[in-house]
Formats: sequence, C-alpha cells, structure tokens
Amino acid sequence: MWETWRRRALKQGGTPDASSTVPGTADGGIHNGQQTTRVVRELSGGVSRLGRDAAEVRGLLEDTQKVVLSQAQAMQALGTELDEVRHAQDAINQSTSQTREAVGRARVALAGVGDEVGGIVATLRQVSGAASDITRIALQTRLVAFNASVEARRAGEAGRGFGVVADAVKDLAAQVEASSKAIMGTVGTLDSRIEAFSRELRVDGSQHGAPQSTIHRAFADVEADVDLIARSAQQSQATTQQLVARSGELGQEIQQAMHRLESAFACSDRFLRLSEQMIEQIASSGVPVDDTPYIEAAQQAAAEMSALLALALAERRIDAAGLFDEAYQPIPGTDPQQHRTRFTDLADQLFPQVQERMLTFSEKVVFCIAVDRNGYVPTHNKRYCHPQRPGETAWNTANSRYRRIFNDRTGLASARNQRPFLLQTYRRDMGGGQFVLLKEASAPITVAGRHWGGLRLAFGF
Repeated sequence: MWETWRRRALKQGGTPDASSTVPGTADGGIHNGQQTTRVVRELSGGVSRLGRDAAEVRGLLEDTQKVVLSQAQAMQALGTELDEVRHAQDAINQSTSQTREAVGRARVALAGVGDEVGGIVATLRQVSGAASDITRIALQTRLVAFNASVEARRAGEAGRGFGVVADAVKDLAAQVEASSKAIMGTVGTLDSRIEAFSRELRVDGSQHGAPQSTIHRAFADVEADVDLIARSAQQSQATTQQLVARSGELGQEIQQAMHRLESAFACSDRFLRLSEQMIEQIASSGVPVDDTPYIEAAQQAAAEMSALLALALAERRIDAAGLFDEAYQPIPGTDPQQHRTRFTDLADQLFPQVQERMLTFSEKVVFCIAVDRNGYVPTHNKRYCHPQRPGETAWNTANSRYRRIFNDRTGLASARNQRPFLLQTYRRDMGGGQFVLLKEASAPITVAGRHWGGLRLAFGF
C-alpha cells in the first residue's frame, strides 16, 4: 500500500520522457516531488507529536481541574461545618450565661432560705424558753404539792382527802416537768442542727475571709466550671473565626485557580484544534502520511455502514423514525449508565461485521465503532461488550463500553462531523484513573440523505 502511495507521489512530481536527460526538466521534477513528499511527511510527524503533546497537556489540565473542583467542594463543605460550629459555640455561650444567672438566683434563694431557717431557729428558742418556764412552774407546783401533802398528814383523818389531791398534783407536776425537759432536749438538738444548716446556707465565705460552706463551695465549683467552659468556647470561637476567614481566602484562591484553568483549557483546545487542522490539511494534500491509511479505512468503513443501514431501511427491517430514534431509555442498575433505543437490536446484528474486521486492519487499531449523532454507541467491539459487574464501576468503564453515550469533546465532534473525515488526538478514560493516548479518524455515516452519525476508528501512536 505504501509503495502505491509512493508511486502516486512520484507521478505527481513528473514522468520521465525523451527530454528527461535535460538538466532541470523531468529529473528535476521527480527530485522536487520526492523532496516535497519528504518535507510533508516530516512536517506531518512533527505536527502529530505536537498534537500528542497538546492532548497530554489537556489531559493534565483535566486532572488538575478535577482536583481543584474537589478542593472547592471540600472548602464549601468546610464552610458549612464551620457555620454549624459557630452556631454551637453561640449556643454554649448562651447556656453558660444562663447557668451563671441560675447559680446567682440559687444563691439568692439560698440566702432567703437561710433567713427563713434563722426564723425557725428563733421560734424554736421561744419554744425552748416556754418549756423552761413550764419546767420551772412544774417544779414549783411539786414543792407546793409536797407541802400540801405534809400538812394533810398532820391534819390526820380530816386532811386525808386533801392529801390525795396533793399527791396527784405532785405526780402530775412531775410528769409535766419530765415532758418539759424532754421538749427542751429535743428543741436543743433541733436548734443545733437547724443553726448549722442555716450557717451552711448563709455563709458563702465572701466576707471577712470566712470559710465557705459545703453548699456554697459546690456552687463556687459550678461557677468555676461554667467559667472554664465559657472561656474555652470563646477561644474556640476565635479560632473558628480565623478558620472562616482563612477558608474564605482559600475559596477565593480556588475560584481564581478555576478561572485560570478555564483559560488554560481554552488555550489548550485552540492549540489542539490547530494541530488537528494542520494534520487534516496535510492528510488532504494528497501526499501519503502516517495517518492516511487510517483515514481511508475509516471512510471505507463509514461507507459500508451507510450501505448496511440503507439496505435495512429499504427492506423495512426498521423505519426512519426508529433508525433516527433519540429517546434513549436508561437500563436500570447500570454504572456507568447504559441505554437502549429502537435501533439497538439492529445495530447488534449489522455493525459487528464491519467493526470487528477493522480491528485486523492494523495492530495499532484500538477500537472501531459506529455512533449516532449524539455519541450513542449501540454496540461496541466484542472485547468491550462484556456484561457489567454490579458495584465495579472501574471495571465496567473499561470493559462494558457498549450501550453508552460518549458526549465528550472528542465523541461529539466525531459523531457530528459531516466533512469527509476528521482527525483528533485525545486521552481515552479506561476507568480507575487509567488513560490511553489515542488518535482517532472518523467519517460521517449518512442514510437516505440524512446524517445518522459517524464511524470512529481509534489507533495508537
């Protein structure tokens, strides 16, 4: 094949005739044609390497963009969490303030209770005083009753009745005295206990350096702990404010980085597109270059696909509405997402005979597929048509590439191209962070005068 293109190039440069012995005529034309061919091929190689480098740069930019986007999302999540932390800190500050107020109110209430208890102590002392009076009176009553009893005995029989009364009064007085003493003892014990409790409630140690009571020490400990919590919350709040300010600065820097990346993307796209246009112009010059066989193979395969679909339409194996169906029906449970259309089954029947044969065209060919104008791949090469494995997205991405829509830059450009051919350079995502640098020649597929899609022939460098 290369020999045929070499002869074609030599023929364009001139054919030896009778005057070929004259210097600068036929021999010179042949030499110039060969030199032009060599220059064009060298230029093609350089542009091809340029396109490969441009594709590598664009891929690196895509990787960087993913990282920056992930950082932007992380910063946004951090900002949300910091807001929640600030709300929690505000709630802590409010709670500690309320706790201080509650302790203060409790102290006041305790002081009031202490005063009330002091009143009880005074009342009990009054009771004790009254009991003491009763004891004294009972004692006097006993003395009087004793004297009366003595006098009754002296009176003899006449004083016997009076003596009985006197003895009863003496006994009663003794009982009253005993009860009064018991009351005084109980009141004394209760007075001591209540007095101690009153001191516990009233003495907070804030005056004259007096020692704190147990209750007030407990309140003081509560206040100290609340103050510690409040200080920690304030320190945390200050730190959070610094984090918020810093995260805001980082967010702005990330946004600036994203804008710069977008500009870099635009430049890389222009750079890549320029290299592709140069390769297309060189390939269209008529001088055979490294990409020429793949371009012609893609065009031939596209013509075969067009003929197969046109025949199926003529034989009414499908109607025009079904062939150009764009109602992509998602296949449940697939990841990456797969779809079906009305022409999917027909593609399974027709496309493999062309697509599989093209894999044998060159050992550099990676895949050959027909896609509709939206980048939908109804059926892929058999090596990429394995059923998906649930939960294994990376494996599915590399091995289950059929029934999928590839509407990335390269995929859509190939699917919607209507020029005789399109040559592109790009990184192919194989899943799991694995990429392969490829070239792709594509040609339009037309059916009954309508653009159906394109044939994509990808090959390595």
